[in-house]
Amino acid sequence: MLDIWSVCWFVVFAALAGDQADYCHDTRPADRCAAMASDTHSAPPAADPCATARRVVAAEAEAVAALAQRIGPEFVRAVELVAGCRGRTVVTGMGKSGLVARKIAATLSSTGAPALFLHPAEARHGDLGMLAPGDVVLALSYSGDTAELLDLIGPIQRLGLPLIALTAAGASPLARAAEVWLDVSVAAEACHLGLAPTASTTAAMAMGDALAVATAERKGWTPEQFAQLHPGGQLGKRLTPVGELMHAGARLPRVPANAALHDVLHEISRQGLGVTSVVAAGDELLGVISDGDLRRLLEGHGAAALAMAAEAYMTRQPVCVPAETLAPAALRLMEERKITSLFVVAPAAGAARRVLGVVHLHDLWTTQWI
Repeated sequence: MLDIWSVCWFVVFAALAGDQADYCHDTRPADRCAAMASDTHSAPPAADPCATARRVVAAEAEAVAALAQRIGPEFVRAVELVAGCRGRTVVTGMGKSGLVARKIAATLSSTGAPALFLHPAEARHGDLGMLAPGDVVLALSYSGDTAELLDLIGPIQRLGLPLIALTAAGASPLARAAEVWLDVSVAAEACHLGLAPTASTTAAMAMGDALAVATAERKGWTPEQFAQLHPGGQLGKRLTPVGELMHAGARLPRVPANAALHDVLHEISRQGLGVTSVVAAGDELLGVISDGDLRRLLEGHGAAALAMAAEAYMTRQPVCVPAETLAPAALRLMEERKITSLFVVAPAAGAARRVLGVVHLHDLWTTQWI
């Protein structure tokens, strides 16, 4: 006779056996099984990468375009603060805003407004010493409520430093503490989840670039000054002054005003630049003679040209440039005047010019940007 526990175990095993049979021999309609399998294992259709890219680019472009409508007196005040800064512009931010802040600091520095990046977390562990009287602080936080940045407000105020805040919320603690608030809010992030900083970081970057360029213009920043800070790379080559490319000293072709034709020919051939300067005492530039001038001289005067002095047929008002002229400007001048050489001069007494050297079109080719 079976006891109660044996009956219970028998029922359990029977149920399990039935479930296994149903699992192995499913009697449900095939279409229903297929639908369930599809619901369980299929992935959502993949998005078109090109369509996503276009949507992201369009969203970020709209975010940047919207900034233009907000440029006004607050922006002008920010430019005045940065342009008039006696120290450095200290740019700070956390996370993605911190990465944008680093770039803004680099752009400011390269356009004549000394700047540095201050990590707000490191500031609490000694880097507050980077702040000094005369500095201006530019703080980036989309929410305007980043704890690490809010911790900096007290030290900034104790030092009496102007604070410029780039945030999306004018009522945020950071914006309220700032002397200038620049609105960098966006309608939505470009991320499909609406979470990853995308359009917002692009807008902050654009506002930083606008601030840097406007400051450079306010300070009258020149190409020559820009070149001094960019001596390396392709940009540095483009900004090379002709004073660094010219033929000078013994490599400068020169003859005296009374030089005979054969001496002029010899000097042009010896230096191989197709031109020579005509100079007085102290290398005062009187004129120039090119190989084209010699051809025209011989065609017009024949054998009589052999007895003529250099000053008789030289070009008396040659095209000249100062040593600080940048290579692109020298090239444009050569193209406009249809010449292949420019003499580099320095002012002398009165209207006189002292020749320093000569730069040839081939010298500009060595910069590798033509």
